[in-house]
Amino acid sequence: MTSSPENQFGQIEAERLRGDEEFRFGAECLPFSVHDFWAWSVSDLVSNATRGRLAEYIVAKACGVDTSQPRDEWAPVDLETPEGHLVEVKSAAYVQSWHQKRLSQISFGVSKTRKWDPHTNEFATEKTRSADVYVFALLAHRNQATIDPLNLDQWEFYVLPTCVLDSRKRSQHSITLPSFQGLNAGPYGFNELREQVHLAAHQNRRTRQDMGVGPPSRTETSG
Repeated sequence: MTSSPENQFGQIEAERLRGDEEFRFGAECLPFSVHDFWAWSVSDLVSNATRGRLAEYIVAKACGVDTSQPRDEWAPVDLETPEGHLVEVKSAAYVQSWHQKRLSQISFGVSKTRKWDPHTNEFATEKTRSADVYVFALLAHRNQATIDPLNLDQWEFYVLPTCVLDSRKRSQHSITLPSFQGLNAGPYGFNELREQVHLAAHQNRRTRQDMGVGPPSRTETSG
């Protein structure tokens, strides 16, 4: 299909790569591939940036989300479950990949944001929370020598409906680990996540209905 001048710079839809795609220079295929790039760029699973994406992937798998298509970098929410629940994933860890004098204090950012539309390159005027549910993924292992983000027994998950965050009297910008204890938010294991997300989404929906506010529409939340 030929693009017209007014839409030729529209959003690029990413295609899933296999990993064996080779780099090229001129007519020559070079002896390194996308798989080599992945191994070079994201092997440090403890680092903040990579751990955040890994946490999204783990939650996606726990909730039955289709991961056959590439992650949408600019979607207003991280995940949409097969049941239609919109999920935001936040991650934290005690152990970092850099030198530490002590274990990290656990805090998760939960600020409202202005949604950005990649189709128009414009921001919404109002700051909101687009998700139905927040999942807080904590890499809870505290031993640097044995930390392994691929071992899901080392993770703890806390789940809150967005309405609980919206109604908090304390900080609207962050939430700390002790706060979860009074909110009945967990911790949950990997095998419990799907059910807890489902329950939290229904609580969020009921609360919004009681307030006379409908659930977020797909046009409001789609990227």
